Parts: sequence; C-alpha cells; structure tokens
Amino acid sequence: MSLSVLFLYCMIFASSFFLMINALTCRQDQIQALMQFKNEFESEDCNRSDYFNGVQCDNATGAVTKLQLPSGCFTGTLKSNSSLFGLHQLRYLNLSHSNFTSSSLPSEFSNLKRLEVLSLASSGFTGQVPSEISNLVLLTHLNLSHNELTGGLPLVRNLTKLSVLDFSYNKLSGAIPYDLLPSLPFLSYLDLKKNRLTGSLDVPNTSSSPRLVYLSLGYNLFEGQILEPISKLTNLTYLDLSSLNISYPLDLRVFSPLKSLLVIDLRENRLLPASLSSDSDILLSLDSLYLVQCDIIEFPNILKTFQNLKLLDISNNLIKGKVPEWLWKLPRLSIVNLVNNSFTGFEGSSEVLLNSSVQIIDFAYNSMTGEIPVPPLNSMYYSAWNNSFTGNIPLSICNRSTLVVLDLSYNNFTGPIPQCLSNFKALKVVNLRKNSLEGSIPDEFYSDALIQTLDVGYNRLTGKLPRSLLNCSFLKFLSVDNNRIEDTFPFWLKALPNLHVFTLRSNRFFGHLSPLDQGPLGFPELRILELSDNSFTGSLPPSFFLNWKTSSPIINKDGRMYMGDYKNTYYIYEDTLDLQYKGLFMEQGKVLTSYSTIDFSGNKLEGQIPESIGLLKELIALNLSNNAFTGHIPPSLANVTELESLDLSRNKLSGNIPRGLGSLSFLAYISVAHNQLKGEIPEGPQFSGQAESSFEGNAGLCGLPLQGSCLEPPTQQPKEEDEEEEEEILNWKAVVIGYWPGLLFGLVIAHAIASYKPKWFGKIVSTDKGKEVDPVRLFMTLDSRWDSFNDKDSVEQETDMKK
Repeated sequence: MSLSVLFLYCMIFASSFFLMINALTCRQDQIQALMQFKNEFESEDCNRSDYFNGVQCDNATGAVTKLQLPSGCFTGTLKSNSSLFGLHQLRYLNLSHSNFTSSSLPSEFSNLKRLEVLSLASSGFTGQVPSEISNLVLLTHLNLSHNELTGGLPLVRNLTKLSVLDFSYNKLSGAIPYDLLPSLPFLSYLDLKKNRLTGSLDVPNTSSSPRLVYLSLGYNLFEGQILEPISKLTNLTYLDLSSLNISYPLDLRVFSPLKSLLVIDLRENRLLPASLSSDSDILLSLDSLYLVQCDIIEFPNILKTFQNLKLLDISNNLIKGKVPEWLWKLPRLSIVNLVNNSFTGFEGSSEVLLNSSVQIIDFAYNSMTGEIPVPPLNSMYYSAWNNSFTGNIPLSICNRSTLVVLDLSYNNFTGPIPQCLSNFKALKVVNLRKNSLEGSIPDEFYSDALIQTLDVGYNRLTGKLPRSLLNCSFLKFLSVDNNRIEDTFPFWLKALPNLHVFTLRSNRFFGHLSPLDQGPLGFPELRILELSDNSFTGSLPPSFFLNWKTSSPIINKDGRMYMGDYKNTYYIYEDTLDLQYKGLFMEQGKVLTSYSTIDFSGNKLEGQIPESIGLLKELIALNLSNNAFTGHIPPSLANVTELESLDLSRNKLSGNIPRGLGSLSFLAYISVAHNQLKGEIPEGPQFSGQAESSFEGNAGLCGLPLQGSCLEPPTQQPKEEDEEEEEEILNWKAVVIGYWPGLLFGLVIAHAIASYKPKWFGKIVSTDKGKEVDPVRLFMTLDSRWDSFNDKDSVEQETDMKK
C-alpha cells in the first residue's frame, strides 16, 4: 500500500471514528443539521473537532441541547431559513464572537422556545432587536452586547425568569422601558453601557429591594434624575455611572444608602468637592473606586475612611502637590493608579512605600522629582515613567523577587544599571529608556529568565551586548538604540525563537551584516529591525530576507496585535519605540507587530539591494538611505503591497524607477533623491503627490513632480530596462534554487505522501488590508499604556484601569 493511500485511509478512519463518537449521544439527523449549519458559513478557522466540542445532546432523546461556537468560527450572514432554527430542543446557544457581518437578528430565534441561555455578543449584528425575542419565556441569560443594534431597548417584560440582561456596547436609543425592573423580579445583572439611552429607571416601591447587584449604565445620555432611583437599589455591589452627561457636579453622598456597594465607577463626571473631603459614613464597604478624569484638583481625603479599599484609580485629573503618606497605610490597598496628574512627589521618606500592601502602582506622567521611593515589598508592577526622578536606581529593587514589570523610563536616572535586573526570575519587562545611565548592560541573564522586553535605549551605555541574552528564550522586544555600544552584528541572537523587535540604531556597531555563509539573515520571527546610524559595511546577499516569516498574530480587542502582551487582571503593558517613518522620527506608544519595518539607513552598505526584499509582503516601511548601494531599484518591491514609506535616498542607485511601484496603493512617501537614476518618473499619485525634493540629485530623471518635462521622445530604453529587470529576477530565483539544491526532490516526496507544498516563507498578517492609510494606523497615543479588562459574565468587580 502506498504512503499516500495509507494517509488517506487514516484520515477517513479518523473522520468515521469521530462521527461514531458523536453518534453515541446525538441523533444522526441532529448531526446532519449541525453540519448543514456549519456549511452555511465560511469556517476555515473552525475545524470539525473544535465545532463539535461545543455540542451537547440529551442522553435520552439524542437532540442537541447545547451549541457553543469557538471564537471567530463562522463568517457570513445568518439567514432566517438557517438550519439552526430547526434545533428546537436547544437550551443553551452561544454564537458570540462570530462574524455575522451585516446580519440583522432573525426573528426565527423565537422558534427556539426552550432556550434558557442566548449569547450573541460581538457577532456583527445590526438593526433592531425583533419583538419576537420576548417569546423566549424560559430565558435566564440574554447577552446581545458589542453589536451594532439600533432602535429602542426591546421590551422584555415577558422574560420574567431573566437574571442576566446585557445590551451594552450597541447603538440603542430612547428611554428605558418604565417596567423594565418591575417586570423582571429575578434580574441580578443589568448592563446597558455605551448606548444612547435617556430618561431614568423605574424602581418598584416594595418592601424588599430588587435583587439587582450589578448595574452598568455608563456612557449614555442620562441626566441627573437617574441618581435618585439608583439609591433605592440597596443590594447593589457593582455600579458603573461613568460619563453620565449631567450638567452639575455629582455628590457622592447620594450613594449613602448603598451599604453593600463594593465597586463604583464614576469616571468622566464632575464631582462635588465637598463630597470628596467629607468623612461622613458613606461607601465604607467600598472595594474599588474609579474617579478617572473627574477634574479633581485636591487629593480626596474621603479615602481615609475606606479601610476596605483595594483598588484606587484617580488617573487623568489635575491633582497637585504630594501624594499623602496616609494613603499607603490603608490595610488592603493593592492597586493604585495615579497616572497623568500634577503630583510633585511623595510625602515622607524614600521608604514610604516599603511596608505598603500595594502590589501594582503606576505614577507615570507626573512632575515628580528627587529620589524615587523604594518599591513595596510585594511589588508586581512598578511604573514611574515620564517624571523627573534623579539619582541612582535604588539597589533595594534587588530584593523585590515578585516584580514582573519595572518601568523607570523617561526620567533623569544616572549611574549603572543594577546587576540584579538581569537575574530576576519573575521579571518580564525592564524599561529604562531615556535616562542618563552609564556602564554596560548586565550580563547575568539566567537560562530560565522570563524577560520579554528589555529596553535600555537613549542612555550612555558602553561595552558589548551581553552574550547571556541567549538564555532569554522568551525575549520579544530588545532595544539598545542611541547608546555607545561597540560590537559586531549579533548573529548569535537568531537562536532566540520569539524575537520580534530588535533595534540597534545610533550606536557604534561595525562589520558585515551578511552571514558567513552568505545566506539568509536567519531571524525567522523578526518584524521590526532597526540598524540605522552605525558603521555596518559590506553587501547583502540576494537571499538575505529569504526566510523571514511570522506566526499568526493574536488580535487585541481593538482589532490589532501589540507587543507587550504582559497581561494581568488589572493591567496590560505595551512597548514604546521610536521609528523613522515618512522622513520623520516619531515615537510609537503601542508597537504593532502585525506589520514589518526595516531601517538600515546611515551605514556603509554597498552592492545591490537584495531582490528577496520582495518576499516581505507586509513590509510597511523600508529605509536604506545614506549608504552606498548600487545597481537598480529591485523590481520585486512591487510585490510589497502594504508598503507605505520607502526611502532609498543618498545611495548610488542607477537605472529607471520601476514602474511597478505605481501599483502600491498604500505608498504615501517615497524618496530616491541623490542617486544616479535616469528616465521618466512613473506616472501615478504615488509619485506626482511627492515633494520635488524626493527626486532631486538625479541628473537623468525627468517628469513630474520635477520641474519641466522629458524633452526626448520615448525610445526603446524602457524595453531594455524591462529586460534587465527580468534578468535580475531570474538571477535572484536562481540563487534561491541554488540555496536549496534538494528542494525539488523534497517536494516530490512530499507530494507523494500528502500532496503538501511547504511554504518557503511566511506572510506577515495585516489587519488593515484594503483600508485607506491613516497615520493613526501606526502611531497611537502614549496615554494607552494602562488598558482595561471587563468581565461581562460575572458580578465581580470591574477591573477597568485605562489612562
């Protein structure tokens, strides 16, 4: 029996065996209905095993009673005649995080009369909620959050068994139905956040308070009249009234009756100063308090009475002076966010935090000076970036074995980097960027080091790159730019399996960039490589970029993937990087890793630009300026379809500008100034919209945007250039073939086994393909380093701390 036949037989047997397993509990007609439902959509990311893992059937009847799709499983339109609506015995249906693009909610959901749980969150539904949804009288959980639903809040008075109701993050408008709470006696969780609702709540005047414990109404169009009825909900433990849109300051004392309240979020409301300084008997049980962007000018003394407080977020206010010493004596305090105020320091000595219970503290973006306080003993996250602290980094940090994130960047620290920072087992982030540190980078990284980000850019460091970095197998982000490090290119770092971002810009690196075997560079996961303004020499082989690839990215909640996925329940850390883009240096607050950038400018590189650059399909910025490259501009650049910024200026390039560059629809900046190019500048908006300076210094170039026009009539020169370009591509392909002499034989064998063709290179995934280019796509604000997480399915405290 041949290998290919054996492989096919095994696949058929596995498939049949799987069907047999499911047939033990699910009737065949039910399995067929489920498969028909799956086939109604694009489901490339939803294999059969994942799909059926979310299926349960009744042991007695064999009918499907539960269906939970894996996240992102289906793409397409959910139609009213879908086979889904024939599964009449369903009690639990979760289609959340599907891509039902431009689908309205079919009224046929009402056919599933036995449903107890219906979750359609984040699935792309639009339009109004059908009134027939109220026929599902057995529902206990209804979640339609994070869609594009419009119209009024649907009438759900018939759903008397509801305990969880979530319509948050839609576009619902109008008033809340007057009988919403009176008609739902078992409702404990109500989330209407981020809509366009108005009016008030009607709270029944009964002897017993409603069962509601979780209420989120933030970011709507409510006015002050909603506060009085909320004060009657005495069982509330969680309350979100962020951005209430009221015209007068909010008085905290209105919440005095809420004796059980644990979490309150009042961000983006103006607060009555008297209620912040009061020591009255209010909110004494409070666990978490969010007063973000409330125009507070003095530190709230009312916090002295909150002895149960664990989480305090007073970021983005106008508070001046020093942080009071009494704050750190609150016995249960563990998370403090003081970001973006006008604090000048801390009351007390440098050891004021020493005995505090705080584990996560962020006081970035203030005006603090002098010596930095010693971190608390159990610190996990310690961020002081963008202040004006001076002196040495305290050696007492070496005793904080629980520290995971240490960010002291953008200060005025001097002296050496403590040696201990290279041998912490728990540390994942060390960011000392933009200080005045001296000496060398510590060279004591252990083999089990967890470090993922090391940023020591913009200091005065000397010496060489520490060879013990080879022990940091989790390292993703390495930045040593703008120092005085003198070393050769660290080819040895290619052994790091996860290195995504690597910048050596503006140091004293020297020597060749090409490997000794003149093969590919050998950093398979690299997305961003920044080597500008050093003294690298030599030429790059044609196959230099041949084996660059990228794994599938993890998409963040805003649709992108960022560096710095160091997630805690209460924070997410994101890396910062300076990139030269479209001729400008810009600081990027969130480092996207779903694209690729390369900057080799300001070195002494020569020879031809490798044709293999055309393999980097998702490259968005390429800067090879200020070198000594010769030969033609690679025609393969026309394959780099995501390219937005191209700088080849100040080299010795000759020949014509490839006309194929005119097909790059995202190309917004191009400079080929000061080369030896000739011929007519290609037509098209990518070229005509550039400044004249982008093409100056090329005596043989003519056409727009240069002044005047090409005087000579067209000749056969372009054809000759095309032939030369084609010859270059053929020569490059020959190099590729020569690099793998056994590739053809391997492909034949692979085809005989499984008809499988291995890829030579990976494609860097773009999340914005086909969209109009906007600078926002690259450069996000620095205010986003404190992000949020919000658990919609529990009545636990909301842990939403964002700047």
